[in-house]
Amino acid sequence: MSAPPRRGAIIAAGDGSRLRAAGYAMPKALVPVGGVTLIEATIANFQAAGIDSLVIIVNEASRACVDWVRARCPALDVEFIVKTTPHSLESFREVTARLADGPALVTTVDAWCRPRDFVRFVEAAGRRLPHGSTLALTPLVADDKPLWASVDGEGRITRLGEGAGPLVTAGLYLLTEQARAARPPAGLGRLRDYLQWLVARSPVYGEVIDRVVDVDRPEDVALAEALARNEPAP
Repeated sequence: MSAPPRRGAIIAAGDGSRLRAAGYAMPKALVPVGGVTLIEATIANFQAAGIDSLVIIVNEASRACVDWVRARCPALDVEFIVKTTPHSLESFREVTARLADGPALVTTVDAWCRPRDFVRFVEAAGRRLPHGSTLALTPLVADDKPLWASVDGEGRITRLGEGAGPLVTAGLYLLTEQARAARPPAGLGRLRDYLQWLVARSPVYGEVIDRVVDVDRPEDVALAEALARNEPAP
């Protein structure tokens, strides 16, 4: 096992159109779940895992996130990228390009989960290094367009996409240095396309988290808040 990364990345470049249509006026990263914004909860997860140096990408309409984070987390070692990207894969490439050599830990800001589950994912994924990358998977399907995943008896992901299952990807990724160095074909437009390509070409494992909510809609906010309320004390 190689040392886990000490710097992580957060993708917060989505436009949050479904939440905005439902009346949420703030950038998606600043949508509160139980009084805690998505970006604050995600930063707290990284800090719980011992990672306090971050790269965060937001779109140009979400500059308020930069000011919010700098005001609320003045001691945080953070590099912001303010860029409206055409697709999720470019956002992923932007943040991973700013990380040091070695494995890369990346999450989307809307992948709401408990800190203990985030930490457990990082620890379990770290044990797969340097030979295998790891994606978080969940049986909690709260997504309009889930990316289904199948795993074998050793936890290796054998298939992503249509016809796979019963788990879905959950927005947390720890990629090996070798996986980061691989050059996918031109024309891939979505992060899920890249992940499908990667799974077919290198060892990628799944780590199951029971409770991860992809916060895209008002009902997702309600679900995450319900899960947070029902969380027993540690």
